[in-house]
Amino acid sequence: MPTDAERACFEAGIKFGSLYHQFAGTPVSPDSAESLGRAMEAAIENQPHCVDVDVAVRTDRIAAELDAQSADYTELTGRFMDVGMRIERAGVTVRTRMEMDGDYPTMQLVDVEPDGSNG
Repeated sequence: MPTDAERACFEAGIKFGSLYHQFAGTPVSPDSAESLGRAMEAAIENQPHCVDVDVAVRTDRIAAELDAQSADYTELTGRFMDVGMRIERAGVTVRTRMEMDGDYPTMQLVDVEPDGSNG
């Protein structure tokens, strides 16, 4: 039987999967980056056990990408996002973040607090 901490970590994984795969490929420009980030936060925070989501869409990286092409937008990928989440389930708080490992976005566990009181 999974522990409460394992269940909370699983919930964090579900939230990251939803965030990344729902929004990857979305057209984004420096002008739309902030509103897209807020929309991503609001969408994922609707899910059970999700206490906080912070999405920073990196306009500096988007602008650099656009300098090398003729279009006024690019597709959202992990390299354009800094993401952190806090999930609380069954008295356990899980903190996560997304990091790039080379050219691949990975979802990392930052902290698992068994009492859920740190927040």
